[in-house]
Amino acid sequence: MLFNSLEFALFFPLVTILYFILPHRHRWWLLLGASAYFYMAFVPVYILILGVTIVVDYFAGIFIEEARSLERKKAYLTLSLIANIGFLAFFKYFNFLNSNVVAFAEFVGWNYPIHNLNIILPIGLSFHTFQAMSYTIEVFRGRQKTERHFGIYALYVLFFPQLVAGPIERPQNVLHQFHEEHFFDYQRVADGLKLMAWGLFKKVVIADRLAPLIDPYYTNPQAFSGPELVLATAFFAVQIFCDFSGYSDIAIGAAQVLGFKLMVNFKRPYLALSVSEFWKRWHISLSSWFRDYLFFPLERHRSRWLGQSANLFFVFLISGLWHGANWTYIIWGGLHGLYLALEVQIQRAWRSLPEKFHAVFPGWVLFPVQRIAVLLLVGYAWVFFRAESVGSALLISSRLFSGWTDGAALLELARSTFSSYELLITFSAMAVMGIVHRFQERGSLRALLAQKPAALRWVLYVGILVCILVFGKIYEVPTDFIYFQF
Repeated sequence: MLFNSLEFALFFPLVTILYFILPHRHRWWLLLGASAYFYMAFVPVYILILGVTIVVDYFAGIFIEEARSLERKKAYLTLSLIANIGFLAFFKYFNFLNSNVVAFAEFVGWNYPIHNLNIILPIGLSFHTFQAMSYTIEVFRGRQKTERHFGIYALYVLFFPQLVAGPIERPQNVLHQFHEEHFFDYQRVADGLKLMAWGLFKKVVIADRLAPLIDPYYTNPQAFSGPELVLATAFFAVQIFCDFSGYSDIAIGAAQVLGFKLMVNFKRPYLALSVSEFWKRWHISLSSWFRDYLFFPLERHRSRWLGQSANLFFVFLISGLWHGANWTYIIWGGLHGLYLALEVQIQRAWRSLPEKFHAVFPGWVLFPVQRIAVLLLVGYAWVFFRAESVGSALLISSRLFSGWTDGAALLELARSTFSSYELLITFSAMAVMGIVHRFQERGSLRALLAQKPAALRWVLYVGILVCILVFGKIYEVPTDFIYFQF
């Protein structure tokens, strides 16, 4: 079930009303049943995969907590991780790995009889797998008590607002909230609905309007010049942000309406001053997951040969693989790992310079340069993320600098771009988003609006709703969120 569908527009109010009508002791099964229905609206049979991993991890948590020796705890944790990673590897990576083996076998002349399987990746598998793994890891580390209520634990994995595309929550943040009684609070519900509307605005007014403008350039890149491909890539950078952060806003807002607090997943990443800061602002739940469960353990066992830069590069290669079973995603992750590894070295060199040298570059000069550099680096990496193949990405890369000396073509591109009715709507919506982001960088926008007259606030709220209804792509077949494929 998509957040931008009529089904959800009926489903969510009904679940919310029933949730606040029911006594607290019965609410968990309502949310669990609603979450199962929400997930089964995609491909019903895949609920069985979730069911198996929920049972395995539930008992693994109990066995880990009750085990008397560290070896037994490790054994139970290992079994849990194997079960989770096994399902993920089979459904997401078997065909990818097998295709590469087939290609290698053909190259060397081997007879390799295994063919790819006709399987579909269960929606959101990477997200709920990582959330389930964080539970058993935290129980093993002694930072989370075992959840003995099977229904509550199942709800931790299945909770419908963030089931399909996150945020990837930690048990310390969410599990206790399912035991707490939440009362109807007008201000909290209103704030949650506002956040949901803002997320829907980003999805249907910006991301969905940009999608058809981007697809032709990446489907047939050889037919377009450098400026056109640069423009398409810039559009994609905006599209994927609005699409994914829009989902996160709707998820967090929906949970807030029900009384639950989920972690913030985006903090205006394109305003970052460094690539490392970008990853502290972009998909925060995933980057912090890799930091805590992969990077920090690697750092504790760092050797003189594999330093921090090498560990960063390795972690981001794995992050790229997490995003998709394709070499394009691995290269995208590798590029970010390379950026971060180089950033570590540049920062060390910068700190070693005399203070007099630092004074030559004040913040008002350095910050814009840093932001532009981050946008260019991140933007180039998006080429590999969006491209249909490595060959296509390399072709686009080779053409990015062509066609910039043709003044007539540049003028025609600018004219056609800024005279397009579709793009004018999208640019206006992007300008609104940019203004909101600037206010958010200075402090809480909600607190600022609370100081304004009620009439002004309602004009803004109604304006967003009118934009969604008039300009949003909501009357066609609802489009999937980009991160559903991961």
